[in-house]
Parts: sequence; C-alpha cells; structure tokens
Amino acid sequence: MFVDNDTGIDDALALAYLCACDHVKIEAVTSTPGNADVDQVAANNRALLAFCGRPEVPVLIGEGQPMQIALVTTPETHGPQGVGYATLPDRNDDRLNSVHAADYWIEAARANPGELTILLSAPLTNFALALRREPRLPWLLRKVVIMGGAFYYQGNTTPTAEWNTHVDPHAAKEVFAAYTVAAEQGLPSEKLPIVCSLDTTERFEMQPEFLTQLAVEAGCAEPELVLPNDPEGTLSNSSNPLVRYLSDALRFYFEFHRHYDQGYIAHVHDYFAAGVAAGTLDYQSRPATVDVETESKLLFGTTVADFRGLWGKPANAHIVTGNDPEAGFAELLTRLGALARKLDTNS
Repeated sequence: MFVDNDTGIDDALALAYLCACDHVKIEAVTSTPGNADVDQVAANNRALLAFCGRPEVPVLIGEGQPMQIALVTTPETHGPQGVGYATLPDRNDDRLNSVHAADYWIEAARANPGELTILLSAPLTNFALALRREPRLPWLLRKVVIMGGAFYYQGNTTPTAEWNTHVDPHAAKEVFAAYTVAAEQGLPSEKLPIVCSLDTTERFEMQPEFLTQLAVEAGCAEPELVLPNDPEGTLSNSSNPLVRYLSDALRFYFEFHRHYDQGYIAHVHDYFAAGVAAGTLDYQSRPATVDVETESKLLFGTTVADFRGLWGKPANAHIVTGNDPEAGFAELLTRLGALARKLDTNS
C-alpha cells in the first residue's frame, strides 16, 4: 500500500492503524499539503512511522501547492503542527526520499502491475500529476481509495464542499476526468476509485470514551479520561506512549468539533478510508460518474455524482453508501490496543 496524506489528526490515526495491521505492507507514505504545509506533513509522517515501529518506510514529498489556487491549511482544526496537542521528536533523517511522489508511484506500479493499493486521504494533487505522467496508471494499480467529497450531504468547508476536494478542486476534477477516459477505454469496474465521502465518513463519530477503552485494551494500569469539562489543552498522563499520543491529538479534535456546535466528538474520516483500503471494514457502494465544480464561486469545490447516467458518461468511481461504524470502532480498538501493548513493551 501507498499512503498519501496531509497529517492531520485523523490521518495520524489512520496511519497508526495501518501500522497495527500485520497484513498491510506500507511501501511509502507520500506527503501532500492540506491540513498543514508539506514540510510539516512530512515531519509528522516521519515521526509517527518511527514511533509506530515502521522506521524503514520511506517518506516522500510531491507538490508543495495546489494546482491552480493558493494553499489554505487548518491550524484551527488540527493544531499548529497538524496533530493537535500531540508531540513527537522530529526524525530529520534520510528517509525523506528525494524522488517526487508521483514518479515514485509510477515506477512502483510499473514494476508491480496489479499489486499496489493507493490510499488518498489528502487533496488529490499528487495523484492528478501521476495520472498526467502515466495515463495507464489506472490499469497498473490494484485498488484506489479516496477520502473526499460530499454528495447528498452538507460540506465541512463550505455548505457543499468537503475539505480535501476544496483545497485542490482542480486536481480532483482532473483525477475523475482521467478515470472517465479510462472507463471509456475499457478499464474494469473493480479498478475504479472507491470514494469515501462525508456522507459515510461522518458516521465514524468517535466519542472520548474510546480513549478510555483503548487504555484498558492496552493494559494500562491507570484510567485514561478525556472529559468535556477538562480545561482545554489538558495533556494525557498515560504511561503508554501510543495512548498518550492519540489522546493528546484527539483531545484537540474533540474541542474543535465542540467549537462548531457538533458536540464533544471527533469525525475520524481517514480511519474509515484506511479500513476500506486495508480490506478490514465492510461497506456498500454504488457506481457513479463524479465531477467537481471549479468555476462557480458559490459551489467551488463541490463534488457532483451522476448515479443515473444522465450525463451519458460511464461510471468513473464507486461511491460508498453504507458502512458499520460500530464494527469499525471495535476493529480499531483491537488493532490499536495490540500496537499500544507492543510499543509499551519495547519502550
């Protein structure tokens, strides 16, 4: 698997989860600007991979800016460094590969046709560039999973637009256009991107009690309590390093959602997409033709899905329409608990 992210609190949770999956081999993590600038994203990825026992995984950088518009980051959502109140030592070492992310994907896909899965939990800038450079990439990849978009659902950045798509709508439009062309040329349906939009990712609504359960699963002697009436910025005292890191990251996310009148909860969008990519979470989907609005000021970054073929174009994506958050959180708890015990033993 290749992971392309903009870490990001829920990106960090997703990456930790994938590190906890023994059946997943992470070939590389590519860093895209979004929740933070690209250098900070790469630093977060380097540190988290080393922390989770995967120091050998290379970290790459692609483009530093969206295709046609200025970069906007979200320190109010994910904190000044992208991971809330959590801190890890920077790993400023040679694992930051100098190859452009898009070129790395292309080389790997050509060398391993039909074997690679790409998880895209960031703006689609790098993937759009890869498709420009290698139009046969859709045939060469095994599976593509995209976290992005909002269809029959309110946006989380504008009334109709989701964050990842809104950061670089021109890239997203280009990706879906490339898959339309590929579908017209006979690309098998199973190779179309699986799109995890807000319609279903926001069903993964984490409660702070999850961290209490995680501490128990990790074998912590002391309880981990993240409470709505705690002073903002309270840091974890857990003796387990993974519990402490996730608690400090997610507390910021809980506080952010409360600031926007959504309750003391956290929508962990990217974890769901990671589970789809890893094959560990069940879901239902429907084929559709997706396009992205890039001209209208009112609807800029809005994703539109034609489920009925009204545009006369072939389907270019499978949009997730159903999932099981209860089973998903049980899976997350088991995997992270096992990783937390392992890291605690090794520390």
